[in-house]
Amino acid sequence: MQVFDMEEIRDPGTLQIKVLQDWHKVQGPIATRQKLVTINVGDLWPGQEYRIPVRMVVPSNRKAKGFHLTGGSSPSRLQKDARPNPTERELLEGGVGLVITVVQEPGTYGQRALSQAAEKRFAETLNPRFKIQYWAWPATLMRAITTAYAEKDHFEKGKVAASGGSKNGASPSMAIIHDERMTAVHATVSPIWDSPLRMNDEDAWKVLRDQPGRRGGFTGGHFGPNFNERVLDAGGTWKDLQNFARDISDQVFISRNLKALRKRGVDMLFHPGTHDFVAFDMAWGGKHHPTIPVYLGANSGHGKRGHPKTERDQQNKSGFMLKHFFPDETKGDLLAPPQVKSELKGKTLKVSVSFAPDSGEESGRIWWIFDRAPDGSPNYISEMIPDDQTMEMEKVGNQWTATIKLDPKAKRIDFFSNHRKTLRYKESPYRTYMSSPYTRVKLEK
Repeated sequence: MQVFDMEEIRDPGTLQIKVLQDWHKVQGPIATRQKLVTINVGDLWPGQEYRIPVRMVVPSNRKAKGFHLTGGSSPSRLQKDARPNPTERELLEGGVGLVITVVQEPGTYGQRALSQAAEKRFAETLNPRFKIQYWAWPATLMRAITTAYAEKDHFEKGKVAASGGSKNGASPSMAIIHDERMTAVHATVSPIWDSPLRMNDEDAWKVLRDQPGRRGGFTGGHFGPNFNERVLDAGGTWKDLQNFARDISDQVFISRNLKALRKRGVDMLFHPGTHDFVAFDMAWGGKHHPTIPVYLGANSGHGKRGHPKTERDQQNKSGFMLKHFFPDETKGDLLAPPQVKSELKGKTLKVSVSFAPDSGEESGRIWWIFDRAPDGSPNYISEMIPDDQTMEMEKVGNQWTATIKLDPKAKRIDFFSNHRKTLRYKESPYRTYMSSPYTRVKLEK
């Protein structure tokens, strides 16, 4: 099954643009020109269009070359002129535009019947075109690119970097696999990899079902909310769910497209959260995809407050965007994921985290938790890393080390470390952090 027809996606002639606010100047801390339109992303099924607003923002005195893309708005908010934040002002001053659209549940803006009809059709057919999270949301972002580049007097082709959290992290992560016009993605609390639960592995699901507590609506979901029960209730089988996951995953997960994305030169950074109900498989991802760049805010996720020692000065998104669009003007490079080694020594675990020589990392802090509950389980989400299970690491050469005193009753330990590097743009500092791969170690008895 091919989710997207990229010729259809790139065709400006099918956008059916309706102009709500034509190009006009907007004053403020930085002067801009802005336009608001609605577009037909495409038909979910014959006769049912999926129409979404798009706001475009460019510098007041020149074309924008490329743009920052996000779906993190709503139709009502888009009615008002955009007020760029400090990082967006830096982008605009450097000649980069902004494109803002809507990647939200249609029920939140008065189209609940459309959502319900789409869910019903998907449950009955497992056709991804009917599933808004698989087709409509990524297509919205890609069609917004088509919309902007059709404005030839205001945009010229350049880099396109997408960012967002939750559905606005998942959607660009899927879209960038298909659309080579996209050059970077910064995604938070959203899926990255194809772990066994996501692929409906029967052994993984048996472990999950045996766990105490009430599972949430996302637990075990392939790429978002779990639809397994709805498909089964509509007459589908577990084998149908496995076949669907198998057939679509190459088009969905960053982990299955790393080689191609890196060949294209795509920049990526992910903030999955250590305790998030969408990113519920950190140990599996850390083991199988240690080179995917992630920052793990301790005890972070949807609605989580974070560990007391979580990095409050973290500016990853700003540093990432400025480095992507202005690589020559931004001093320093973001850290690359380090390598991790651990060794059991009596009642302790010695951890070594190694960066490439001259990486320039400035700090190291490690967190750990004993006997964490299995992936996706209620306790996996709810039981936090204790306040006292963190420490500063020591640096020797290009290695950061820590020795953790083990709980004598523990059967396993999970750990990860975070490391700061400061970038500079126009002499302003941007403190960025990179994590070591999330690691699980079985403890000998």
